[in-house]
Amino acid sequence: MVLIMSSTAANFGSQESQMQAYLAEGERRALALDNRGPILLNDDGSVDQSILDAYWKYGFYVFTGVIEREELVDLERDVEEMQSRKPVVRNGPIDAQGRPALSTECEAKNLLWVKPLSDPTGGTNKASGRHPVKMFEPEVPADAPEHVLQLILGSLQFSDACLRVYAHPKLLAVAEAINGEDFTPFNEGVWFKYPGLGGSVAWHQDGTTQWDRPDFDRQTHGFNFMLQLHGCTAANGLWVVPGSHVGRADIKAMCGSEGSDRLAAAIPLICEPGDVAICNRQAVHGSFANTSPDLRVTINFGFHKRSSVLGSTGNGIHSPKAVYDSARIQERSRLIGYGIDARKQRFPGEEVFDYKPFEGLEYHYDDEARLGLKDYNLLDLGI
Repeated sequence: MVLIMSSTAANFGSQESQMQAYLAEGERRALALDNRGPILLNDDGSVDQSILDAYWKYGFYVFTGVIEREELVDLERDVEEMQSRKPVVRNGPIDAQGRPALSTECEAKNLLWVKPLSDPTGGTNKASGRHPVKMFEPEVPADAPEHVLQLILGSLQFSDACLRVYAHPKLLAVAEAINGEDFTPFNEGVWFKYPGLGGSVAWHQDGTTQWDRPDFDRQTHGFNFMLQLHGCTAANGLWVVPGSHVGRADIKAMCGSEGSDRLAAAIPLICEPGDVAICNRQAVHGSFANTSPDLRVTINFGFHKRSSVLGSTGNGIHSPKAVYDSARIQERSRLIGYGIDARKQRFPGEEVFDYKPFEGLEYHYDDEARLGLKDYNLLDLGI
């Protein structure tokens, strides 16, 4: 893995002792919850009800041991290749080898950078103002670069391994169980939390457009899968407030009552390599600046209920604003079809997921299809 390394002396300064106590207590409470374990399927392929009950109760779940070593190696290789192709400087045209940098030929802005240990969105109007409180920003080490890569969007066009894991049959079975057999895509990306450098993501709820609809429920804004390539800890992982997915939260008031950004009710995702967490997009969640020596790489991909998307106007955060009609949904969903076929080619002995909206259709993943994925994420379904 190609890494940006820096001093591991970064810490939370005057808040360091409180932060370390908070991390330790969070990990203890996370491991005590009954929302982790392998994906259990019944004889008919349906997801075990105990998993669904825990997900609906807490708004998140940690699926353990989902991705086997062979596939993790594929993902590590592709992530390293994407890393090697990032521009030498933010928004630069070439990579370290003088090649055109990753995504330079794309219309979409796929590479998101942050200043080390910073919170670029908290307390701003970015992303429809959904991050109302700024997170604590630790002092930056003297040897830190000016910017670090935080997120690669549209990742399925850059990585066959990411496309294949997108169609993992057990994960798609979970998507079907939660969002219905006609579930739709949301978007995909690869998140980086570099040791001693990774920025924070301020507390927020992802959904922006559907809170007032008459049929609003616990799953209206969909969910994200978060595959942990190297595992994650309380120090570098995502934190979630259990049960906060049932309605809109007053995050500013929550932080105000705590007197800091350390929400006492929040729980960190504690994962081993190959674990996959699922998080409801309506749950209050966020992450702190990564002052730890541990790298986090998260392969992220989300799904929606079709009823939430069809006829809705996108929020303009993940793709240009548009009304999502059936044709738009069908075109964006082809990534599921290509992913299923790509996975079948790589793992021919594995059970193939049956995506019901594509009954009678065939999607074959080859070089031509790969080229056709360029800028597919301009069609992301963001609500």
